[in-house]
Amino acid sequence: MAGRWIEQWDPEDETFWKEKGERIARRNLLFSVLSEHIGFSIWTLWSVMVLFMGPEYGVDPAGKFFLIATATLVGAVIRVPYTFAVARFGGRNWTVFSALMLLLPTGAAFLVMEPGTSYGTFLAVAALTGVGGGNFASSMTNINSFFPLRKKGWALGLNAGGGNIGVPVVQLVGLLVIGVAGAAHPRIVLGVYIPLIVVSALCAALFMDNLAPVKNDTGAAKEAVRDPHTWIMSFLYIGTFGSFIGYSFAFGLVLQTQFGRTPLQAASLTFVGPLLGSLIRPVGGSLADRFGGARITLWTFAAMAAATGVVVLASVSESLPVFLVGFIALFVLSGLGNGSTYKMIPGIFQAKALAKGMTGEAAEAYGRRLSGASMGLIGAVGALGGLAINLAFRQSFLAAGTGTGAFVAFLACYAVCFTVTWAVYLRRAARTAAPAATTETKPQLSYAEV
Repeated sequence: MAGRWIEQWDPEDETFWKEKGERIARRNLLFSVLSEHIGFSIWTLWSVMVLFMGPEYGVDPAGKFFLIATATLVGAVIRVPYTFAVARFGGRNWTVFSALMLLLPTGAAFLVMEPGTSYGTFLAVAALTGVGGGNFASSMTNINSFFPLRKKGWALGLNAGGGNIGVPVVQLVGLLVIGVAGAAHPRIVLGVYIPLIVVSALCAALFMDNLAPVKNDTGAAKEAVRDPHTWIMSFLYIGTFGSFIGYSFAFGLVLQTQFGRTPLQAASLTFVGPLLGSLIRPVGGSLADRFGGARITLWTFAAMAAATGVVVLASVSESLPVFLVGFIALFVLSGLGNGSTYKMIPGIFQAKALAKGMTGEAAEAYGRRLSGASMGLIGAVGALGGLAINLAFRQSFLAAGTGTGAFVAFLACYAVCFTVTWAVYLRRAARTAAPAATTETKPQLSYAEV
């Protein structure tokens, strides 16, 4: 796995980008999306497996929410080492390894998925699926290094959106299996994914590249950890991606528990929200490229709060049609916000470089280093929002038998995220954070433009 190293890489050089860089970057993006897509499917596997777990499995709704929360937790935590692995081993090499790692949870689930298996065993296997969550962090860190700043919103949005589609795809596979073979055959779902995992690893080995400049820059992570913007963006990412992944895990189970849907009925609705949220993520990145990620993120949080209000009213009135409208709107908005928040990250660090007095290639290199290192940390903390969502649902159903209390808490969270976005990146003081541009350099970025 030592081959396919690129020693020189400068995507900000327009001549290099047009003659060679863009073609290589797009090829790596394509196969990164494939691997990340499978990773998301395996990470969210238990959002499907719980739909197959009827009364004969002896697991109550609270226990099922804890199963999916466990997968969410492990997937969030493992993103941190996965981020650093790109610089240590190379993006292509790590993509091959992380893809093959998906065979472990898939094979284990194939062995244990039957009535009579202990809850502790199910819990351990659900934890293993967390390795699929790590694929996102390494993939985003890797692709961030391939593209110039002006293309990052589109590229990162497409990379993440293509990966996120793995969530509705595995749910559609589950729906197909339940509809054709019945809820007694969960192993068919697992049998579909084992060969796909092998294909994704093989494609990464044959068609992806390692970037030597990224491998030689392992110290950027320490700087990213010390930078307050890493943690501010982590909080905002809890509100966007944390919502997307938390709702993706919980949607079908909420439909079964609160609205009495059968496994087939729940599965026929579960995939819609994650699918729309995934498809719109590149749109969020593109809008951020055009209007500024902070502005798109701000109004996304406002809209998410409004949609949550609709869901609360539907939950209280027990109206399934209104609930579906509000909940699917939350998926779409969280996908839009996913794209815009990830666009903000490279822009923020380049703005900081300019504010420090850096110019030209020095500023661009600083932005690439810090944004690449911070993305995995931001993705890890953001994914913990999915854990919080599932634990909130578990507690709400235990206490009141509905998810209303959890949705009220989510609404308050979106209001805080809106306030933080405005206060840090869009108020008048943030707009003047960067010094005025000099005649010798490109126009300076401010935080309002990220």
